[in-house]
Amino acid sequence: MELINPAAEKYAYSHSSATNALLQEIHDYTHQHHAEPHMLSGPVQGKFLSMVSRMIKPKRILEIGTLTGYSSLCLAEGLPPEGELHTIELRSEDARIAQAFFDRSKHKEQIKLHVGNAHEIIPHLKENWDLIFVDAEKTGYIDYFNALLEIVIPGTFMLFDNVFFHGEVLKEEIKGKNALAINHFNVHIKQNESTDKVMLSIRDGITIVQKLF
Repeated sequence: MELINPAAEKYAYSHSSATNALLQEIHDYTHQHHAEPHMLSGPVQGKFLSMVSRMIKPKRILEIGTLTGYSSLCLAEGLPPEGELHTIELRSEDARIAQAFFDRSKHKEQIKLHVGNAHEIIPHLKENWDLIFVDAEKTGYIDYFNALLEIVIPGTFMLFDNVFFHGEVLKEEIKGKNALAINHFNVHIKQNESTDKVMLSIRDGITIVQKLF
């Protein structure tokens, strides 16, 4: 299902600032060699992530779902010199590729890559997160949200990707475990009274959530 008019998407891309050479290399490499290149954030969403990070100026960023490192480097653009980004990737091969790109970045000393199950890793990361980006298994979104809400302080921003799930949640009859999981997550977020939230129609949908109390 085509969510965004291709002409509008092309126009948005052409009127946004260009990505740097390393991000372009990650983009090209992922599309040429990765089995699931559609999972990459891409230039417009990547620029959105970097803008959000630069506005918040987070000292600690948590990313759940690294893939090949594109979104990580976009988010890292808002870090102050003493800031850190912790990113978690389940698949060791994707983590290896991402680390190779991180090592060539100006943020290489600020990015901490963790390999394994995020549900198990997060409780051991004793940090005060300012910004969180979740782009992992869709069936785990509600668990991630509930767990993160328990550990973050009021004011923390959380971003959840793919909240349209390729347009599947827009259908009258929603099918498939991932689409159903995302729809349940979207309802769960809407009903949560301790957060402020906005769902944006960027790419495959992204919801920004801020903890209020």
